[in-house]
Amino acid sequence: MAAQSQPTSEQLLERILSSLSDDKAEDVVQIDLRGKTAIGDYMVLASGRSTRQVAAMAEKLTDRLKQEYQLGCKVEGKDTGDWVLIDTGDVIVHIFRPEVREFYQLEKMWMPAGAAAAPAAEG
Repeated sequence: MAAQSQPTSEQLLERILSSLSDDKAEDVVQIDLRGKTAIGDYMVLASGRSTRQVAAMAEKLTDRLKQEYQLGCKVEGKDTGDWVLIDTGDVIVHIFRPEVREFYQLEKMWMPAGAAAAPAAEG
């Protein structure tokens, strides 16, 4: 199922959320960055239970995006598996071990004051 053109940021977000759900990611949160920054349209944060699961989810996600959209992603941190950053261009994905996610608390940095992070819709 090869895409003919580049996906919209919304299509990309939907596929990323679906991939993370398929791989049993926990505490998946999406943050709308449009109008806040030029780094991307959306940010997705997710947790894995172990370094192995974090690295495997990142590997599968990048493989799926490459296969379906011919999209090459920039990936950082996959070797250690504590925190993997995947930059797709329009959607920035962070996959953490729970302790690392709690330490950095990226949700608090990007969410408006007083707002709760929106859990990703179940696919």
